[in-house]
Amino acid sequence: MTDAIFIALQLFLAAVGVYQFVFSLFGLVKRKKKQQFEPNKSFAVLVAAHNEEQVVGALMENLKQLNYPKHLYDVFVICDNCTDRTAEIVRAHGMNACVRTNQNLRGKGYAIEWMLKELWAMPRQYDAVVMFDADNLADPNFLNEMNNDLCSGARVIQGYIDTKNPEDSWITASYGVSYWYINRLWQLSRSNLNMANFLGGTGMCFETNLLKEIGWGATSLVEDLEFTMRSVMRGVYPKFNYDAKVFDEKPLTFKASARQRLRWMQGHFTVARRYFFPLLWRAIKERSLVKLDLALYGVNVYIVLLTFLLTAIIWVDSSFFNGPNIANLYGYLPLWLSFTAIAANVFTFMIAMILEKVKYKKVYMYLVLFPIYLLSWYPITVYAFFTQNNKQWSHTEHTRVVRLEEVQSKQG
Repeated sequence: MTDAIFIALQLFLAAVGVYQFVFSLFGLVKRKKKQQFEPNKSFAVLVAAHNEEQVVGALMENLKQLNYPKHLYDVFVICDNCTDRTAEIVRAHGMNACVRTNQNLRGKGYAIEWMLKELWAMPRQYDAVVMFDADNLADPNFLNEMNNDLCSGARVIQGYIDTKNPEDSWITASYGVSYWYINRLWQLSRSNLNMANFLGGTGMCFETNLLKEIGWGATSLVEDLEFTMRSVMRGVYPKFNYDAKVFDEKPLTFKASARQRLRWMQGHFTVARRYFFPLLWRAIKERSLVKLDLALYGVNVYIVLLTFLLTAIIWVDSSFFNGPNIANLYGYLPLWLSFTAIAANVFTFMIAMILEKVKYKKVYMYLVLFPIYLLSWYPITVYAFFTQNNKQWSHTEHTRVVRLEEVQSKQG
């Protein structure tokens, strides 16, 4: 019985790996430019901020320079439990500083839910709501791209999340490599197949009527994934806009990165418990590959945990108990096939960088440390499993200001 369970689990993990690899192939080619529309949609641009005086000024300057009619968008910065000069800097740039103080309900999800209630009570109503983080920079054509998708019928849109500081350290470089892979071989592949994409926490756009219809309701540590699941459950599939770029600042150190990723994994466990089985049932009932795909993405945190545990058990059995004493499917495979699978996995990330025409020289040098970043997800996920009920929000500190001109010049 034990051997049968182990073989079944190993076959399941292998099937998931093959499934994801096949889907990634559909991201190799980028579709032709989509239809362009005249700017006519109005936007409320929300910026979630907690003690962001170091970077919020650069974003305010950036948002003033968007290539979109100024009368069609307003900027609202949610100064959430701030104790610094964030609100003062926002007002100095002529933007709306919306101060929120609530020590009990802390975190981005709660801040957004509060801001939306404030927004619905205002005299002016907007066609859509766009969300950024305070450390972001938006491509000048970001709102034009959102306008195009809204005019084409999209109700939830995710922009292309790029990294604005990939050369700062090997950690920021690893984030950059991961996001180039995700954008090209995960998000774009599903976009090409007209499937649902997942939201990434920033660079998001929501039709106002949809938000009023179903509410925000996403207050977990990963509010983006939670809203993705809620919208897909209702048959509303988020779309990916490859040309709408937003540049996000990544943590500089491994410690800061581990803290951020731990929060993500804790939130993923919460969302997986809440939405996986209902979404899986709907996928089976409706014979929907789209919902099955999102269900697998939602439960991916358990897949990572299971992969680590199986690998650890097989290694301990072989190293300390003269194994194999338990069924090991991979033990029957030739050694060269295992190394080929590992090399193919790393090579996939490099393919994504080549397709995305990455020109950061230091990032290619940092690739030698990228496997450490990948392997570190395993202990982080295990720790997150045992601390998943921790709802404490962790704030990423910022040490310097990066402006869009600097990012664009380095990209060539």
